[in-house]
Amino acid sequence: MITGWLLNPHPHRGVRFADAAGGWDFVPYRELALSARRVAGRMRASGVRPGDTVCLILPTSRDFLTAMYGAWAAGATVSALPTPSFQGEGPYTEHIAAILEQATPALVVTGEEYAPLTARAMDRAGRTDPPWIPYEGGGIPGGGDAAAAPPPDGIALLQFTSGSTGRPRGVRVSWSNLAANRVLQHRLIGWRDGDGLASWLPLHHDMGLIGCCLFPVAEQGDLWLMRPEQFIRDPARWLACLTPGRAAHSAAPSYAFAYAARRLRPQHWAALDLSGWRSVCVGAEPVDPVALDTFTHLAEPAGFSPSTYVPSYGLAENTLAVTGARAPVTVVRPDWSGLRLGRTVALAETAELGGAAPLTPGAGWLVGHGRPQDGDGVRIRVLDERGEPLPDGCLGEIVVTGGSVAQGYQGGCMSGTTRFADGELRTGDVGFLHGGDLFVLGRMGDSLKLRGRSVYVEDLDAKVADAAGLDRTQVAVVAFNDGGRAGLTVFAEAAPGSWTADVTRMLRGELGTEPTLTLVAGRRGLLKRTSSGKLRRRHMWQLLREDRLKGVTVLG
Repeated sequence: MITGWLLNPHPHRGVRFADAAGGWDFVPYRELALSARRVAGRMRASGVRPGDTVCLILPTSRDFLTAMYGAWAAGATVSALPTPSFQGEGPYTEHIAAILEQATPALVVTGEEYAPLTARAMDRAGRTDPPWIPYEGGGIPGGGDAAAAPPPDGIALLQFTSGSTGRPRGVRVSWSNLAANRVLQHRLIGWRDGDGLASWLPLHHDMGLIGCCLFPVAEQGDLWLMRPEQFIRDPARWLACLTPGRAAHSAAPSYAFAYAARRLRPQHWAALDLSGWRSVCVGAEPVDPVALDTFTHLAEPAGFSPSTYVPSYGLAENTLAVTGARAPVTVVRPDWSGLRLGRTVALAETAELGGAAPLTPGAGWLVGHGRPQDGDGVRIRVLDERGEPLPDGCLGEIVVTGGSVAQGYQGGCMSGTTRFADGELRTGDVGFLHGGDLFVLGRMGDSLKLRGRSVYVEDLDAKVADAAGLDRTQVAVVAFNDGGRAGLTVFAEAAPGSWTADVTRMLRGELGTEPTLTLVAGRRGLLKRTSSGKLRRRHMWQLLREDRLKGVTVLG
């Protein structure tokens, strides 16, 4: 049970929070449990009832954990929202207000640092109540000491998409979903009693919250928690947590390994002992095998083994993990020019991650993500565009069934290609099965993942049209995988002109240099639609790949 530790906390283990001076503040589970029960008492006194939602706008901290477990002890559903980062105040408050309108929380919990901005977001959402600060005046809050209520038969988490574009989608994750995914996670990483975990991932993100916080705390393992900005300032601090006798497990997107490889100097590597590091789940974005391969060759003298990598495929709509691969991890290089939905994927080359020969950057390698194992309670299929099953080796949509599939979207949201239907999760992701592994190309259509956040093309349609000076009905943005990298293609029913430079400048400012960009200009009729008028983005991508779009100009 995820919250069972509140009634029987471990006397010696606990959570270490990274402080601003390079040290760690240790809070034992006994103390966290006491604080959470007291926060629960105050929440109940403030009107929180079982089944209500409590939103948290707090950074990684003791306050966050006590507020989250306090809300659960009060019988509420928790929704962890991002704190301000590099967004301007306007976009941030608009994003938070959109979430609050959907979540309709009984309380919006924040700290004194974020209270003014939170209040402005609440006002924008039409709320008149003030933010709720559990630690006003500092120290453990007083008030009634509420007993830890068992999890209700209902929704544990309302997990909103982490992207800053498009209307946020709230995924309804039940207690039974968490229990099912916990079984899968145990197998993937080989968790043992007494293990510890270290993470810098944000707690509003499903990978950081569920995989790197809820599951280790449920096991009452020692936990080292950093904030993302602390990792950015000093990636060696994260790695130092993974020395023998400390944490054995972690998780990170692949860009973290590329970043650490760039930042760490020989003296940093010389001070590290990574021989006790047993697993690191790599996900939250398309896995970059070259980044992992580069890190491996730098870290091996410090005791790191490529068998530590667990490339994982998952999404919030399946609670978290779907599959993960353990060593030896296979990488393949498909014939990208020949990719066609519903057809066999031709492989130009196969190799092993962390092998003696370094992988060539930009060659378009894909990493195997394993397959569900007996006992995971997960089943995956690959379907064609008509919904018919495809044999292994063919490219199609990944469909997931099992106990981890969430309970749909808040408010029954049906937009986007990820959708719940008849107990199945139609992921909207494209991939293929080969040699016992799932290989994932990512989205082809309505969104793409950039450093853990979802970018929705519906929102980009409007921004592209505005930058180009075109009507929105003349523009469609399609997300896809371009030789192993996230990519966007802009289709515009317009002649080539100065608008192409304006659109490129806008998209680079919005998304950075990471995704590839292709612009396709053509006559009226270039954009393909269904009989009801919806854009057929994946079909347009297919036509472009097959060179079946006539009279167009391709710029990229």
